Amino acid sequence: MKLRPIYLAASALVVLTGCGSSKMIATDPEKIDKVPLKISPIKESDLQRWSHLDLVKDTIPGMSVDKAYKELIKGKKGAKVIVGVIDSGTDITHEDLKSVIWTNTKEIPGNGIDDDKNGYVDDIHGWNFLGDSANENLEMTRIVKKGDDGSAQFKQAKAKLEKELQEAQGNKQQVDFIFKANKAVADYLKKENYTLEEVKAIQTTDPSLGQSKQVMMSVIGQTGPDFNEELNAYKDQVYDQLNYNLNTQFDGRKVVGDNPDDLKDNKYGNGNVMGPAGSDIVHGTHVAGIIAQVRGNGKGGDGVANNAQILVVRAVPNGDEYDKDIALGIRYAVDNGAKVINGSFGKAFSPHKEWVLDAIKYAASKDVLIVHAAGNSGLDLDLPENENYPNDSYDLKAEVSDNFLSIGALNTTYGSGMVAGFSNYGSFNVDIFAPGAKIYATVPNNKYKYEQGTSMASPNAAGVAALIRSYYPDLTAAQVKQIIIESGTPINTVVTLGESHEKRPFTNASKSGKFVNAYNALLMAAKMSKKK
Repeated sequence: MKLRPIYLAASALVVLTGCGSSKMIATDPEKIDKVPLKISPIKESDLQRWSHLDLVKDTIPGMSVDKAYKELIKGKKGAKVIVGVIDSGTDITHEDLKSVIWTNTKEIPGNGIDDDKNGYVDDIHGWNFLGDSANENLEMTRIVKKGDDGSAQFKQAKAKLEKELQEAQGNKQQVDFIFKANKAVADYLKKENYTLEEVKAIQTTDPSLGQSKQVMMSVIGQTGPDFNEELNAYKDQVYDQLNYNLNTQFDGRKVVGDNPDDLKDNKYGNGNVMGPAGSDIVHGTHVAGIIAQVRGNGKGGDGVANNAQILVVRAVPNGDEYDKDIALGIRYAVDNGAKVINGSFGKAFSPHKEWVLDAIKYAASKDVLIVHAAGNSGLDLDLPENENYPNDSYDLKAEVSDNFLSIGALNTTYGSGMVAGFSNYGSFNVDIFAPGAKIYATVPNNKYKYEQGTSMASPNAAGVAALIRSYYPDLTAAQVKQIIIESGTPINTVVTLGESHEKRPFTNASKSGKFVNAYNALLMAAKMSKKK
């Protein structure tokens, strides 16, 4: 499933929630921890690129990308790096992306022939493993649909499905209640887009309207002036859960025409990486933009990597992805030249986990780095009951490869709240953190938007990986992983983590105890490259 934080109702009044001797790697935690807390609000111009800013200079926990370009990259020419984006699909016509989309020059567009004989017909910019499908069940729903096989997995899936169905039905009641209040206020004011001040000014003796007034004052107070957009997104999510994700009567795979439990049945999908008309490709477009949207052109934000080409793999529906699609998607990206693959998706059950692990190991054998979002459940991934798929371990204790990075999400402000509340964490199963809250990037139809989630943190880290592979192409995927982990910014601050609000030192929130630092990474890469 696409990894954006889920908006859930908390009450009837919903809470929507090269290396010269003069350059040193800034990894001294004592110096870092003397950085003053930023008390004043972040300026809009800084917020749009906060993930590129520098902790010491800007007092914002960014990745020091701007500093890296100014001091290390300026005047240098790097190599093109293909980055596979396995996601919901990408708007390849976007003004800030169309020049950085990978093109398969061995394929002739639209002739219906597999010109390069790679097994995929007309795969000009990637491959769409979902075909004309868009909505899907969650994996636990699919497990329950297959019937009770006596396994522990079935029992876990059934219990989780029943719990989430009950929650979704309760959320639907709250959604309907809020929309009724919104309509009542809109009818009274004779306008759909109204302000908090206009609601406060309503004078009425009608108890029903008075209640609606109080509801909408609370909603707008929490969501801001774009409350209608937030409410509609929340409603869509709740209704999609009931209609598709948790609905055992719904079959989203039938239109694809394959057997998702047969890895050898691999002649399916098409080359339309934007999906059928009406497909929600916001997520994949945003992820691609974080990595590679054109830098310095005055449009929207800037991508992290200036030499990246985005190879699009559409494999993540509105629901849970199939293990088969992810395994084949990884292999497709590897076989078509990707040196970095981003995966901003995840799920709680994985019936064919071994297919994906084999694909990860295949990528390792071909020197490809996989960067993956840790997930948005606010849970400790070191606990077996919180396992998030895919991962690179059979037992959550030993890694099966040296090419897989798991990325947690940072908030915009340095200090105890630095880790985004939705982000998963783990001193073994999350490698490092990167900016993931309020990230500004491309969305379809030449627009730009703030999104948040570990889905946004992962491509920030993947962009840094692409930078390293562009300017130091002699380094291996394993070395790039090592560099990103070891060169990160260490913080000793005690932070609040997850849904339990656990307090622990940031050094114990991930395996590295750090967050990604592009400047430090390029310095370390230069040293490592010289040694070779």
